[in-house]
Amino acid sequence: ITNPRGIVDQIVIQTLDPDRLREAQQEVEGIMRARRGLRPGEGSDFSLETADEAISFWDNISRILFTALPGLVAISLVVGGIVIMNIMLVSVMERTREIGVRKALGARRRDILTQVLIESATLSTVGAIFGVAAGLGVAMLISAVSPLPAAVSAKWIALGVSLGLIVGVVSGVYPASQAAKLDPVDALRYE
Repeated sequence: ITNPRGIVDQIVIQTLDPDRLREAQQEVEGIMRARRGLRPGEGSDFSLETADEAISFWDNISRILFTALPGLVAISLVVGGIVIMNIMLVSVMERTREIGVRKALGARRRDILTQVLIESATLSTVGAIFGVAAGLGVAMLISAVSPLPAAVSAKWIALGVSLGLIVGVVSGVYPASQAAKLDPVDALRYE
């Protein structure tokens, strides 16, 4: 219907018995070669594809994605962790005086450490939630505009948010320890 008159770019053939698929494929190939006037030594100027070949193609793509994606995710987590660590280090530097006041009023190292770790974990978890929301939006868009089914499993959502939390805690350890080590007298003098 969509091709110009006299041009056929695809023919779909189905067998009643799936066991006779190879036989039907050979018969179709013979008919097509005869119709196109191809000699026995010449290569075919058309292609035949079975559902098995299409499934195999998608399996290969899936295998490549499942091989490459963990590496890309690892790189993203490391970069995100470095960014969060830098943000928290700047936050600690800007609040040095506040940390000195808290320590002078009796805050323990553990209190300062806990505060900075909670801030870091909160920052990364909120980022992970935004990332999950963006992923869900893309999946809905794909399923709305294409024939491909796109869905996100709850276990992957939980994994994404958990990884965000873990990256935040790990990235916040160094800034938190730096904040907890501050001497109250030096921190109060800091301008």
